[in-house]
Amino acid sequence: MSGAVDLSALKQPAAAAADVPGDHAVTETNFEDRVLRRSTQVPVVVALYSQRSPGSIELVKLLEQLVTRSGGDWDLATVEAEANMRIAQAFGVQGIPTVVAVAAGQPLADFTGNQPEEQVTQWLAAVVDAVRGKLPGVGEAAEPEVPEDPRFVAAEEALERGEFDAAIAVYQDILAAEPNNAEAKAALRQVQFLSRVQDLDPAALAKADADPADLDAAIAAADLEMFNQQPEAAFDRLIAQVKRTAGDDRTRVRTHLLELFELFDPAEPLVVASRRKLAAALY
Repeated sequence: MSGAVDLSALKQPAAAAADVPGDHAVTETNFEDRVLRRSTQVPVVVALYSQRSPGSIELVKLLEQLVTRSGGDWDLATVEAEANMRIAQAFGVQGIPTVVAVAAGQPLADFTGNQPEEQVTQWLAAVVDAVRGKLPGVGEAAEPEVPEDPRFVAAEEALERGEFDAAIAVYQDILAAEPNNAEAKAALRQVQFLSRVQDLDPAALAKADADPADLDAAIAAADLEMFNQQPEAAFDRLIAQVKRTAGDDRTRVRTHLLELFELFDPAEPLVVASRRKLAAALY
């Protein structure tokens, strides 16, 4: 039916007909306002029924229930076909009930016959999705709400209590069950780092600067710089140690630097630049 029906003739009201009871009742008299004009804002679902068809009345009642829960993304017009023959003829109705979605004054989709609630709901959702962004009264699709993972909630609550070991244990348990859980991997790195820096000597920076050959002091100072939101200084300090060390010491400082890199998005410009510096220092 889409696009094949000319509803323009119904813009001029015919002789008044008996109104059909109901908040959504539409006749030839108010069709232009309640359907054609209204459909420029939201799709209007026109339900053509007959008082002699219990099935069609049942469908109308279902639609009346659904429109109250629609959030205003569509509107309903119920039309008694026998009392409004010009509307029925305009839609080319061949069976009762017939349901037609009208958008911007044109038929968009339709179905004939009584349908179960699940199918009607799916049909309505498809109608609304088809006009989303095209009619001003149809809101944006809501983002599906993702329930919080209770395991992550438990870890976060442990962190709020300052229980780093408990939070680490939770993330390790998650990774034992789901080795590829990227969120747990990232969270574990962050918590392990925070746990490590809790016991750092505030004088670590001065100690490292006073003795550049002290590898333990350099690593502690880099952690402290990272904690103080100075990642570039931390990276540069450890890269300088890579240049001056060899063997196991170089492996140790390189491994620590890579762990600090993992606290960031790999595409972070500072991390990319520092990786290049590390490569140059190694080769």
